[in-house]
Amino acid sequence: QVQLVESGGGLVQAGGSLRLSCAASGRTFSRYAMGWFRQAPGKEREFVAAIGWSGSDTYYADGVKGRFTISRDNAKNAVYLQTNNLKPEDTGVYFCGAYVLAGYGRYDKRGYDFWGQGTQVTVSS
Repeated sequence: QVQLVESGGGLVQAGGSLRLSCAASGRTFSRYAMGWFRQAPGKEREFVAAIGWSGSDTYYADGVKGRFTISRDNAKNAVYLQTNNLKPEDTGVYFCGAYVLAGYGRYDKRGYDFWGQGTQVTVSS
């Protein structure tokens, strides 16, 4: 079982940046692909970005391409999401999860488990 804790969220003006972190339990972390999802009030949790187990393969939702960067450091048991040029529509609770059910695909939240508690990102206009 993997245990995840997100941090780094906050209140930022449009155009600003935040670096989100996801701290994971050791020993088994490097075996999993990881993903970031976000959930706005009244909406379902949606895919933001994913990264393969080695860190060489990355994937992004269309709305964040060119602005967000996902990375991981297996030696530190951590995955990161650098968010640049933030927009009000980026507001939401950001969660990280481990990709454990390949049958749903890397863009489907149903394929992920061991979600952290989430970190709030609020972008003002």
